[in-house]
Amino acid sequence: MSNYLITNALIVNEGIRTRGHVAIHDQFITKMYPASSVPATTKDTQIIDANGKWLIPGVIDDQVHFRDPGLTHKGDFYTESKAAIAGGVTSFMDMPNTIPQTTTRKLLNEKIELASGKSLANFAFYIGATNDNLAELQTIDTQLTCGIKVFLGASTGNMLVDDPMALDGIFRIRKLPIAVHAEDEGIIRQNLEVYRKQFGDDIPMEYHPLIRSTEACYKSSSFAVELARRHGTHLHLIHLSTAKELSLLEKPGPVKDKLITSEVCVHHLWFDDQDYADKGTLIKWNPAIKSEEDKDALIQALIDDRIDVIATDHAPHTLAEKDNIYTKTPSGAPMVQHSLPLMLEFHHKNLIPVEKIVEKMCHTPADLFRLRNRGYIREGYFADLVLVDPDDPWTVNPYNIYYKCGWSPLQDTYLRSRVTHTFVNGNLVYDNGIFDESVKGIALEFSSDSFLKR
Repeated sequence: MSNYLITNALIVNEGIRTRGHVAIHDQFITKMYPASSVPATTKDTQIIDANGKWLIPGVIDDQVHFRDPGLTHKGDFYTESKAAIAGGVTSFMDMPNTIPQTTTRKLLNEKIELASGKSLANFAFYIGATNDNLAELQTIDTQLTCGIKVFLGASTGNMLVDDPMALDGIFRIRKLPIAVHAEDEGIIRQNLEVYRKQFGDDIPMEYHPLIRSTEACYKSSSFAVELARRHGTHLHLIHLSTAKELSLLEKPGPVKDKLITSEVCVHHLWFDDQDYADKGTLIKWNPAIKSEEDKDALIQALIDDRIDVIATDHAPHTLAEKDNIYTKTPSGAPMVQHSLPLMLEFHHKNLIPVEKIVEKMCHTPADLFRLRNRGYIREGYFADLVLVDPDDPWTVNPYNIYYKCGWSPLQDTYLRSRVTHTFVNGNLVYDNGIFDESVKGIALEFSSDSFLKR
């Protein structure tokens, strides 16, 4: 049982900023007080003076690859959740391309059990679609998984789903969101062969966004959108990377009213194709980082609510794996520790208001995935809370990176804001560099609201 009182905070929540105090008892937010109040306390109340700090809901990252089980030399539930907590991420949704691939109820349950003993953050897991597990997907318990993941383009783990009959059946499942990695495999293979003929396997990184091109993304996203609209399925387009794909999205509005929702990742907002010259394979992602024009269009779509969620696609690899020629270098990089401080740089540059950042990283993921009592600072909600010092500059370096792989594509990046405290289910798990690992995170619960209503 824990009792905390966070005092004098600037609370950023539900589109407004207000000064006040927040009381926590056990797992929950029990009371919110205006700044003028003097809250009552007991002898066991721990008081945290948040004067000069922002209090926001815990970040919910709807797309990570924590590599557990089977790829744990890159990362695992303990190491990557620890990094997440240090960055203010209190809940994550993990992808199925592990070893073994998470494609059955049995494997989902095993993954939940594994995370229960290791993860410092709360967790949920996607079930992966294949060309031959339709029956499993049709009967899946909606309380067991956050959604169905479909790879329309091959990436780490090669879970490509390319059977038209299987895809049609998958998109007829309307009880869960279908999260799609949308890149057209045929276009990618054709483009790859063009550059292989010119360079062999040692293709310069600057050609990555030409191989995994705008056309490959748009063709695949268009196909997914057409299937979703035909069957009335909630499609979640993850890691959008092109301006052209924005034409496929619905008008701005609450996610509960959208059939097609979307996500952008922090690296597609921060980097552009000019950064390949300096960063090389460290910023090789699928889909590829593209042009400055694409980046600017994604930022604008985030501001005007065409894009719904900000995530990371956190996908660690070892430096030895990344130090390779183009065709042998895996795609992906670690980001979950740095996503919130990095997004707050957009606030400091007057590009994205902090209220919008909180909406896209905390509120909307909770709404989209119908999470029970999370994503907001409200009485009766789980006390997943983050204190941020908006003016405590630091620089990313190997000594303050918590990823198991030990590196970040953001190394030497100057960040103005710092996470100072992170609460998970009312437990103060991170306090200015000190972790309390005595209590683990729990499986996220989903409301009974049906996606059939969409």
